[in-house]
Amino acid sequence: MDENIFYPELTLETDDIIMELAIKKDYSKIRDSDKRKEEFIKDLHDFIDEFSQADESLDFIKYYDD
Repeated sequence: MDENIFYPELTLETDDIIMELAIKKDYSKIRDSDKRKEEFIKDLHDFIDEFSQADESLDFIKYYDD
């Protein structure tokens, strides 16, 4: 990673999940804050869509029989 670029880090937390993400994209080039937010949220959606299709996503889901 370029040391001169700030990459956002984000912790998402619900009652059941804590996920820490580092976004490897320079959003500072988007001057309009609404457009920056829109792009950031679009990238999060894209990440979730891609993650849900990856075989590795199954590693995070475990089924336990009682």
